[in-house]
Amino acid sequence: MSDLALEELSAIAAIYCGENECEVLEVSETEGISFRIQTSAKGPLGADILLKLLFHLPIGYPSSLPNISVSSEQLTRTQCAAVKGRLLEEAKRHFSQPMVHELILWIQQNLKHTVKQAETSVCSGESTLSTDGPEEDGVWIALLRLDHMRAKGKYVKTVEKWCADLKLTGRLMFMGKMILILLQGDRGSIKEYLLLQKTSKVDVDSSGKKCKEKMISVLSETKAQAAHIRFQAFEVKEYSTLGELQNEFKAAGLAELFSEFVLARLK
Repeated sequence: MSDLALEELSAIAAIYCGENECEVLEVSETEGISFRIQTSAKGPLGADILLKLLFHLPIGYPSSLPNISVSSEQLTRTQCAAVKGRLLEEAKRHFSQPMVHELILWIQQNLKHTVKQAETSVCSGESTLSTDGPEEDGVWIALLRLDHMRAKGKYVKTVEKWCADLKLTGRLMFMGKMILILLQGDRGSIKEYLLLQKTSKVDVDSSGKKCKEKMISVLSETKAQAAHIRFQAFEVKEYSTLGELQNEFKAAGLAELFSEFVLARLK
């Protein structure tokens, strides 16, 4: 990664030094830098809107644009997508220069207009800004497998919070020693979940120290089909038998997913 990226991260951490304002998720020579900024800006009605901005600075940054995810409990999915789109447009104007602080300042000053514009586009039937191609649109399904959970209570609460923040539905499923996570939602939200899962200290090691999840497998990530049933919420469920677990997949129209990625691995 470039010295510019490391210097910018240091500056950002110094500026956003309040509680929960800046969380560094990953600093890697091969993967780049990932961090989350929590800030607020005035919305269309003058109320403060709490924004969570996830930045991933790739190895080539700032000669490569950052990846950005936006979430807020006070904004709709469409509004968050519009904010993300405008931030990426603004990023292009700062190409080859450190830009994260400029982007944060820009959205603090322009959130009200951006959200209003998104609402106007929806009402007029126009498409809102989106950085995803047609193949990225719609609902996606991801099936994950965890090796274990040592701090189960804390781990489960963390997963539930991430899914609520990212507006993901699905199941956290326990059957014997098997642990599966089935996610449904926007592909961008699923990608952000996977980043959180891999970079946050969500469990503890054998000595009781907090640690990152290193034993996660992405079994499948695919676009939802018409036959698939959309979960209405994210739930934690335990199953006594393989048949009960299989029925959960069947009820959601995901019998093939169960056969290919769960049952096949048990044989």
